[in-house]
Amino acid sequence: PFYRPNAPIRSNLINDGLIGTKVQLKGTVYKSDCVTPLNNALVEIWHCNTKGEYDNKSKNFNQRGALITSNEGEYSFLTILPGKYLNGKLYRPAHIHYRVTEENSKELISQIYFRGDPHIEKDPWASQEKAELRILEIRLLDVSGNLTLNFDIYLKEK
Repeated sequence: PFYRPNAPIRSNLINDGLIGTKVQLKGTVYKSDCVTPLNNALVEIWHCNTKGEYDNKSKNFNQRGALITSNEGEYSFLTILPGKYLNGKLYRPAHIHYRVTEENSKELISQIYFRGDPHIEKDPWASQEKAELRILEIRLLDVSGNLTLNFDIYLKEK
């Protein structure tokens, strides 16, 4: 799904001239026991801009970034809510792609979606029962109207 290796290590994916609603995307990466945080996991995200376009070629790696989780397994990106694009005759719901790797764990490749998106119901991937926990609620972070999404990740050991 439009993955590009070697995205820059950065937490801020907002570049000059980027149009869109800012959102703080954060979470914790855990071992499969669902309790033990995983530090030093590589969390990569990517998504399209508000026009539904992916940056597949530029040196800027727009709307693409990677982070190493903290000692507490935490990660956090500042980005925008992505747009939508046609997939055949249907629009894909807005989504953000994830790739999470850690040396003692199985690789995870996934997508998150946003509760209330009218295109989820007909999307062949987002409408599956197994996607239910990846449909997230956008929440107000503070009194200034800043938005946040929380997505905790559980990796299986190799």
